[in-house]
Amino acid sequence: MRLTQFVRRAGASALFAIFAVAAAAPADAQDSRDYPNHPIRMLVPNAPGSSVDTLGRIFAQALTNVSGQQVVIDNRAGAGGVLGMEIGKNANPDGYTVISASTAAMTIAPHIQHKLPFDPLKDYEFVSLFGITPNVLVVTPSLPAKSVKELIEYCRAKNGEVNMASAGPGAQSHLAGVLLMNLGKFQSLHVPYKGGGPSVASVVAGESQWTITPAPAVAGLIRSGKLRAIGHSLPKRDPLLGDLPSVAETVPGYEYSGWNGLLAPRGTPKPIVDKLRELLIKAVRTPELKKGFEQQLTQISTNNAAEFRAFVTKELKEMAPVVKAAGLRVE
Repeated sequence: MRLTQFVRRAGASALFAIFAVAAAAPADAQDSRDYPNHPIRMLVPNAPGSSVDTLGRIFAQALTNVSGQQVVIDNRAGAGGVLGMEIGKNANPDGYTVISASTAAMTIAPHIQHKLPFDPLKDYEFVSLFGITPNVLVVTPSLPAKSVKELIEYCRAKNGEVNMASAGPGAQSHLAGVLLMNLGKFQSLHVPYKGGGPSVASVVAGESQWTITPAPAVAGLIRSGKLRAIGHSLPKRDPLLGDLPSVAETVPGYEYSGWNGLLAPRGTPKPIVDKLRELLIKAVRTPELKKGFEQQLTQISTNNAAEFRAFVTKELKEMAPVVKAAGLRVE
């Protein structure tokens, strides 16, 4: 009798467990069907006004329009983007906190920070890229160099007594410049500034002679004639940049552009990650986003989660020798 009761109770427990699992699956599906039903916070691990922030805001507005819910930008700058990425890692994985990730924190910081508080490949759910931003090589208008070849020859003739401005050690503009000098076999004096704005301003003023920096930071200055663009970091010419040649036409193998992509905290349910990607694809197809990205000289680029993860993995590997060449020490 006791054995029979035990079997019955065990059977009831097993049946209950089956119902519990069955009930959980429709709940996730229902959550994804209803998602999003309230505002979404988008962490931007960069300061307001930065090129990454500008693109994030254009994207967030498009995402707001296609989702029907407000996507609110939350700037969390600090430590090269590490602060914002850590906050994103620890956020509730419910789809209502997402991260607008970019180059600095995901592929540069891991090489220069010894105790990084997050793992770029393990602590997030990958959604998709949404933009590729070329770096543009610009010179002060008074410089005689009107092409990449002429800039290299000018720097060689001056025995390195030419200033290259950057947004600071380890910044994208610093590493892009180091890579150019290494592949182009010439030298310039690296002059770091506290941010992209001051570094670009130094080239406008003629304090520095050149920099290679994210396109959104210099697009308006190029149009107004305050800077002269002589090349870009995409592998080949692109209608987005008109007749501007790629640096690779003169320096074979040169390619170093920034990127923006959408992440969610690890553990965010797959149906919600999939819904996020659906919304992202709709957002990048809107005329408003296309126009906004075109004005910022940024390519629209999307992929799936596996491709995005593979992309970041490749970028991490390729950044290692560049960081080493820049002489950056692990903190």
